[in-house]
Amino acid sequence: MNQAEQTRLARILEQTRSIALVGASNRPERASYQVMDYLLQHGFIVYPVNPQLAGAVILGQTCVAELDELEQPVHLINVFRRGEFAAQLAEQAIEQDAQCLWLQEGVVCEAASELAHEADMDYVEDICIKRVHQQLAAHS
Repeated sequence: MNQAEQTRLARILEQTRSIALVGASNRPERASYQVMDYLLQHGFIVYPVNPQLAGAVILGQTCVAELDELEQPVHLINVFRRGEFAAQLAEQAIEQDAQCLWLQEGVVCEAASELAHEADMDYVEDICIKRVHQQLAAHS
């Protein structure tokens, strides 16, 4: 990650307080569970989103089925879903007035990138938010 990208990602994380984690899991071995746990431990407010787990409590937070069911705005939408779902999630992120759409490692979507860019929303893809936070914390 170059210096400009590192600065951009640091700005995004500094401005973020609340995160919707799409594709949340209640299974501790899953990356989405581990990332949610990490983010909560580091002071972020994290709302799990997963239609299969709606109503379940994950790490003390009640899971909702869809982004539009969140009762409060979120700064960042962190996506643990395959790339083909990302454009639809970008549209929902825009509707929710989120400031950033962040696709986890291995998730890329040109259409989502274009939608976010057109909406003047920060966009990150194919990188783990937990790893970025850890790297930035190590350098501060």
